[in-house]
Amino acid sequence: MSDQRIVSGQPVDDDLGFDLSLRPRRLDEYVGQGQIVANLRVAIEAARARGEALDHVLFSGPPGVGKTSLAHVIAAELGAPIKATAGPIIERAGDLAALLTALEHREILFVDEIHRLDARVEEILYPALEDYSLDLMVGTGPGARSMKIPLKPFTLIAATTRAGLLTAPLRGRFGIVHRLDFYSEADLEKIVTRSAHILGVPIDAEGARELARRSRGTPRIANRLLRRVRDFAQVRADGVITATVARDALALLEVDAHGFDDVDRKLLLTIIEKFGGGPVGVGTLAAAISEEADAIEDIYEPYLLQIGFLDRTPRGRTATRRAFEHFGRLPPGESLAAVPQKKLF
Repeated sequence: MSDQRIVSGQPVDDDLGFDLSLRPRRLDEYVGQGQIVANLRVAIEAARARGEALDHVLFSGPPGVGKTSLAHVIAAELGAPIKATAGPIIERAGDLAALLTALEHREILFVDEIHRLDARVEEILYPALEDYSLDLMVGTGPGARSMKIPLKPFTLIAATTRAGLLTAPLRGRFGIVHRLDFYSEADLEKIVTRSAHILGVPIDAEGARELARRSRGTPRIANRLLRRVRDFAQVRADGVITATVARDALALLEVDAHGFDDVDRKLLLTIIEKFGGGPVGVGTLAAAISEEADAIEDIYEPYLLQIGFLDRTPRGRTATRRAFEHFGRLPPGESLAAVPQKKLF
C-alpha cells in the first residue's frame, strides 16, 4: 500500500523520468540542506584542488529528501562519472568485486539502501574503502588462498533511510557523514516554483505556498503533487495554479492541510479511538491497520513525529494533543469545549 500513496516519499515507476528532468545539476541549484551543501562545497573544492578522490560519503534521511540527487550533484561538481546500484542488488562478493574493479580513477559508486547490503558482501567492502584494495579468497578447501587486488582510488557515496541498521565498522569508514532532514515550507516553495518553471506550468506564489505546505517536508512529494495539481488546473482552471486551485485539487486527492492522506488519518485515528490515544506497540498498531510494522517505522512515523502528532515512548506510540485537536477529538481527561474543531481540508 505504502508505495502507491501520493504522499509517500518512496519513488514509484512514473516518478523516474519526471524526477530526472527536475533534478538539480550543480550545488548552486540545490535548494535546502544549507549546512550540508556548505560542507560538501569545501570538501569537493579541496579534493578537486589536490586531484584526489573525495572521501567516502554517507547520506541518511527519510525517503524523497534528495540523497540520490545530491550524489549526482557531487559527481557533476567533481566532473567524475557515477555508477549507481542498490544494496539488495549486490547479492554476492563477486558482484561487488566486479563493480569496484571496473571503476576508473576518482570515479563515484553510488549505493542506495546500503543498510540492506549482505553481511558477507559488506566485509569485502572494508579494505576497498580503507586502502583501495580487495581481499578475495580464491579456491576452496586446503587449496584456498587469499589474493589482494589493487583498486583505483574511488569515492563511495552511500544512502540509507535507516542509519541505525548500519554496522559500526561500515559507518566508521565514511569520512563525510550527513543526515538530510525534512525541508522547510520556504525551501519547498522554492522547489515547487523552480519545478513549475521547468515544466512550463503557470503558478502564483500562493499556489506554490499551498503545495509546499502539504508536501510533508519532502521534495519528491512536492513535485508529485505539482504534477497532479497541474492536471487539475488544466482541466478546471485554465492551466493556472493558484491557492484556490491547489486547495481544490488536493481536496479531491484527499490530501489535507497537513499533507495527510487516508493512511495517516487511519493510523492516528486508530491510536486515538481504538487505543485511547496510546501507548500502543508498533506490532499491535500494524495489525490494527493491516500494514507492515517496518512501513510504519520507516515511512509513516518520521513525518508524524517531526510535526508533533505522534510520540514514541518505551511502552509504544501515543497520539499527541495536536493530533486530538486536528481531528476535533477529546483528549483523555479534558472537556470537549477545550478542543477546537479543525477543518481538515
